[in-house]
Amino acid sequence: MRRDAIPSIDRPKFVTIRGAEGWLKKREPVISVVVDGQARAYPLQILTWHEIVNDELAGVPLIVTFCPLCYSALVFQRTIEGDVYDFGVSGMLRHSDLVMYDRQTHSLFQQLNGEAIVGTLTERRLTPVAAQIISFEQFASAFPDGEILSRETGHSREYGRNPYPGYDDIDDKPWLFKGETDGRLRPMEKVVTVELGGVAKAYPHSVSKREKVINDVVGGVDLVVFHASKGALSALDKASISGSRNLGSTGVFRRELEGRLLIFEAKGNRFRDLKTQVAVGCNGIGC
Repeated sequence: MRRDAIPSIDRPKFVTIRGAEGWLKKREPVISVVVDGQARAYPLQILTWHEIVNDELAGVPLIVTFCPLCYSALVFQRTIEGDVYDFGVSGMLRHSDLVMYDRQTHSLFQQLNGEAIVGTLTERRLTPVAAQIISFEQFASAFPDGEILSRETGHSREYGRNPYPGYDDIDDKPWLFKGETDGRLRPMEKVVTVELGGVAKAYPHSVSKREKVINDVVGGVDLVVFHASKGALSALDKASISGSRNLGSTGVFRRELEGRLLIFEAKGNRFRDLKTQVAVGCNGIGC
């Protein structure tokens, strides 16, 4: 595939939650990003067609990415050593994952870790920004003043339709993956990933969905992984995203609050601290 055959969104427009209600269903998946208290949601019905959004939120240049072949939603700062870069879709894959390129030096970047793998910026890594996939309804509940990426992208696409119907099959294999396989999980198993203090962990959906709450420590940081059974739909199941199956929603948070270490348990579709009985939702505010 040629470079930019999948066009990135370089001048994103946004609408209010009410402005998105006419075309974005309550359970449809969005990438939720919060910077300095400002929240935006990027619907996967749009990102499946574009894969990259060059944006700026609260004064921070961002690249919001989604690779349909990996179901990986990752957000990074677009600044490297003081310089701001713009990104596009290279048309290449590596390990069945999106390979991005910057338009200033034409270096190639691996989406999964934000590392430049070819070109002038080789071995530089983009700084990650916390993001999660939740439903539009969950985002609207948590951030009533949040903004939603608009369908006015400057491109004509069948937003709301899944260009990869049936791809979200745990027993399938990633398209064009030619590397060695790891038998500990099925190839298409979804995972929640965390990297802190040089330590990386993956929590399989099959485990987080069963446990609902995982209290853990990663890189010396106490954290909790939530998996709410009532959450976002799959973006890659049926031809129509709004008719796809429910995957639930996950979130990862530090579990220290005002110097107190919290230990969570599941309570219905919500989660509460064992000591204080304070309840939260999978997005940290409400589900």
